[in-house]
Amino acid sequence: MTTALPAPCDESLGFPPAEKDSTNKTGVLTATILGSSLAFVMGSIVNVALPSMQADFATDAQGAQWIINSYLLPVGALILLGGALGDHYGRKRVFQAGLIIFTLGTIACALAPNLGSLLAMRALQGLGAALLAPNSLAIISTSFTEAERGKAIGTWAGMGAFAGAIAPVLGGWAVDLASWRWAFALIIPLGLLALVIGQRAIAADDNGDADSAPLDWAGAFLITIGLAALVWTLTALPQTDIASGAKWLVGSAAVAVTGLFLIVEKRKQDQAMVPLNLFNTISFAGISLLTLFLYAALGGLLVLLPFLLINAGGYSATETGFAILPFPLTMALLSRYAGGLSDRFGVRMILTVGPAIVAAGFFYFSRLDSAEINYWRDIFPALMIIALGMTASVAPLTTAVMASVSDEHGGIASGINNAISRSAGLIATALLGFVLVGSDSGNGALVAGFANAAWVGALLALVSAVAAWLLIRLTPAT
Repeated sequence: MTTALPAPCDESLGFPPAEKDSTNKTGVLTATILGSSLAFVMGSIVNVALPSMQADFATDAQGAQWIINSYLLPVGALILLGGALGDHYGRKRVFQAGLIIFTLGTIACALAPNLGSLLAMRALQGLGAALLAPNSLAIISTSFTEAERGKAIGTWAGMGAFAGAIAPVLGGWAVDLASWRWAFALIIPLGLLALVIGQRAIAADDNGDADSAPLDWAGAFLITIGLAALVWTLTALPQTDIASGAKWLVGSAAVAVTGLFLIVEKRKQDQAMVPLNLFNTISFAGISLLTLFLYAALGGLLVLLPFLLINAGGYSATETGFAILPFPLTMALLSRYAGGLSDRFGVRMILTVGPAIVAAGFFYFSRLDSAEINYWRDIFPALMIIALGMTASVAPLTTAVMASVSDEHGGIASGINNAISRSAGLIATALLGFVLVGSDSGNGALVAGFANAAWVGALLALVSAVAAWLLIRLTPAT
């Protein structure tokens, strides 16, 4: 998923049994909630602040895309490695290291003197997020007993949803009151607070698990290079000032490196960062396709919609935050009721209907024309339809991932699905250049580009629904 919302499967990462009885479980929960919330809160804030950042650095559409993707790239490529590092070297140690890296990166972003410095520090933020995000829930699992764990994870999920809902409003307020730099500054105290509480409350887990599988450094390196080359190529495609030969060269390199990654992962088998034999299961393959297409559609929307409201609708950053608020708020309020839908109607049915509802919301957005944007007529209904479809999809998607593989592969399967959702947002943002480049021609071109992108989003959501219906073969709960 884009980082503006929690990714799917964050609540089922294959937890190990509780190792120690934490003396400060409230502190553990507070630290992990604060830490894991930073990643998608930062995404929500940057989406709202993006037009201001683009104007401040006088950058083009390509620069605006890289403000988003310089963060998403290390998160999508390294989040699986981050979890493995926690297993090897201790979850507390890696979680705290991630917090330090993320917070230092955030401070540097707030002070960045130029676009190049900002992009480098956004990548540092992404590295920190890739370390802390997968280890936050593993820490909960080792700090709470099995009887306590469900309530702890529910609290973690609920507070994370609330943070995701309020972040665009607070970020927009900071941008309007001062500048986009203060939107980054809002995050710094949270990172420091999580670091201090985590150091005091989380029990040390010594040196991790020496018997766990070797770290897949080669796989992590290759997928990072492959994704970077792919994203550069997709970002450069609409740019007329970049030679077509350079695009072909880097695009070919992306394909070659990705192919080499697949060869390495196949040879490593179960010790690979991404065990390819999991995709031999038709249900897991279908769920992966569903996640890729659905979260690509959502990722593009969450970047484009604030850009549209501010540049074409004349909204302030604060007004934009409030305009988007119904989407995460609806998901936060209704998600607890969505989990039982798959028990009643079956996972396959819900994961077909949910994305189809999302597609209907995108079709509604595609009705936008160059006339004046009316929020209650043009934006709110579509946003609510998409929110309802996503609410229906997320919890059953988590259930489906865990049910599609054997118990011993549940953790890695949910981690892979998480990484796919984040990479989908990365790829979608890279393709938004076709809309953002056209926006230089005026608001009419931006609105038309948004409508065209909505058609693409609707198609992606429909493809995900078809993938669910044709490929998911799970026995309904009885």
